[in-house]
Amino acid sequence: MDTAPRPFWSVMIPAYHCARFLRQTLESVLMQDPGPDWMQIEVVDDHSTLDDPEAVVTEAGCGRVTFYRQAQNLGHTKNFESCLRRARGKVIHLLHGDDCVRDGFYRKLQHAFENQPEIGAAFCRQIFMDEAGNWQSISPLEQAESGILVNGLERLALEQRIMTPSIAVRREVYEKLGGFDRRLVCSEDWEMWVRIASEYPVWYETEPLAVYRMHSNSNTGRHTRTGEDVRYTRMAIEIFKSYLPQGKANRLSKKARETYALSALDAAYSMFLRRDRSAMLAQMREAVFLSRSWKVIARISRLLLRAGADWTRRMIGRDVHD
Repeated sequence: MDTAPRPFWSVMIPAYHCARFLRQTLESVLMQDPGPDWMQIEVVDDHSTLDDPEAVVTEAGCGRVTFYRQAQNLGHTKNFESCLRRARGKVIHLLHGDDCVRDGFYRKLQHAFENQPEIGAAFCRQIFMDEAGNWQSISPLEQAESGILVNGLERLALEQRIMTPSIAVRREVYEKLGGFDRRLVCSEDWEMWVRIASEYPVWYETEPLAVYRMHSNSNTGRHTRTGEDVRYTRMAIEIFKSYLPQGKANRLSKKARETYALSALDAAYSMFLRRDRSAMLAQMREAVFLSRSWKVIARISRLLLRAGADWTRRMIGRDVHD
């Protein structure tokens, strides 16, 4: 039995083929490092074969960051599980190896946990950056002041508002509720946050202190072309429907399904602009499975008209050139 004192923080960094971003991730944590008595920092690599994250940890971690490599590739959900099992701290922060945090993240969230013992998790606004590190947008303000998220369960069930690097969770919460749902390849984080909100108050920090990197090789990016991202979103909504108040579950889940059907059609339009017909159709197909509300049907009709007109123009142009 481990009787050693627990640090307050466990910063667990799941990594897979992201060594080129890992240095920035580690530096963003180390600049806020309160010391090993207060913070565990570990990179858990899911058996990367295209790069060398251990070399980055050795160089940038300066002996402060530990490294663990899976014996074989497990997939990111099981790698998350390993992170939770290996974490020793009272509060666990999962920070993807291609994301980072800003100065004040650990200080401000620690203050929330220490002063609000009833909360199960705390999250902040997040900045979205592109592959090159350029900021693209900031998540909307959820409420005017930092504090316990008002109507947290309903708001989190309606839409994924929390990117993983922006949230920290008490270890006792994971011990009580379990880890990420293995059935989900995408949206496993959304299901987890709703599960937590169904049992605990959640703290919200208005300052954007976490930065989420968007790129085609991210987990979500890899599944967009096949529509799997939307399929797992639908599954997550069905799973967490049972967590919601009985009198509101149908309304909330129906609204969430419509929201992500419309989001899928936005993605389909982006694929249309890229001439990626297969990906466009995959997103449209999954949108229909999610919702057949009048908004969704109207959006599909407009997209089909645009696609049809574009196809006709290209065929006419081809005939002219022939």
